[in-house]
Amino acid sequence: MIIVKAAQILKRARDVLTIEANGILSAIERLDESFVQAVDLLRRCRGKVVVTGLGKSGLICRKIASTLASTGTPSFFLHAGDGVHGDLGMVMKGDVILAVSNSGETEEILKLIPHFTLNGLKMIALTGKPDSTLAKAADVVLQVRVQEEACPLGLAPTASTTAALAMGDALAVVLLEQNGFKEKDFASRHPGGILGRKLLLRVEDLMHRGDQIPLVQEETPMKDALFEITSKRLGVTGVVDTGGKLVGVITDGDLRRGLEREGNIFQLKAKDLMTRNPKTIPGESLAAEAVTVMEHYPITSLFVLDNKHQEPQGVIHLHDLIKAGIVP
Repeated sequence: MIIVKAAQILKRARDVLTIEANGILSAIERLDESFVQAVDLLRRCRGKVVVTGLGKSGLICRKIASTLASTGTPSFFLHAGDGVHGDLGMVMKGDVILAVSNSGETEEILKLIPHFTLNGLKMIALTGKPDSTLAKAADVVLQVRVQEEACPLGLAPTASTTAALAMGDALAVVLLEQNGFKEKDFASRHPGGILGRKLLLRVEDLMHRGDQIPLVQEETPMKDALFEITSKRLGVTGVVDTGGKLVGVITDGDLRRGLEREGNIFQLKAKDLMTRNPKTIPGESLAAEAVTVMEHYPITSLFVLDNKHQEPQGVIHLHDLIKAGIVP
């Protein structure tokens, strides 16, 4: 009994996902010159993109506006109901309207159209009904008609809102590329949270400097090298030649291997145990790149060198990256 019920549940879930996927595939099939015109209108916008809708479509509008804004296209959401009760004051000349309504007959949106027309605002309609009042009033129409909703009653918008959301994403991504939007631009709009830290923090912002850098000479006795490792508490020390150039590192792993191979390592010098040609990273590199290097090799620390003389300018440890939130 339970097995049969579980099978029915999974089948219904697959049916819903298939219907939603078909809604997006239908939108793909209907892509035409209108999409190109919509992109052109949005690119030439001298104000902001005003995304407006109501109900479930309004929630989709919020996501579209947010995605546009975070990818380089200034945008905000205007609740159509609030718009007819005073919030139209946020809409200015030079703005472009992106109106979302599956039926194309949402009363609150239609009441806004005279204001848009009076102020000479261009309007893109994202609708499932190309012959609707909204579509006829728009400068460009993007069709997101679906064959059926996933809701068995045909009442709750499901596949239609999925198709509208996907079309909004398509607009945002194409605009991102057309406007030459880069990673650094994205970072400047996301300064908070893990995403912002990954895109903004650089190795030089987190690395240990000056006396905090564990360093010994090639001829330093291992007893003193071990003290340098433990006192600086980074599990590593850099080894430099007489000119101050980094020629190797000694890690906890090198010490263990030395003990297994030599037994008494205190009769050795730093150069005898060091790993030559250690991995390094430029200070201007993103801290997230340091994580990638550490994961690839695998190691837990990287020295930062002066480009001209190859002298250690800093060292960054995995713990620093974890503490900064670069490693979740």
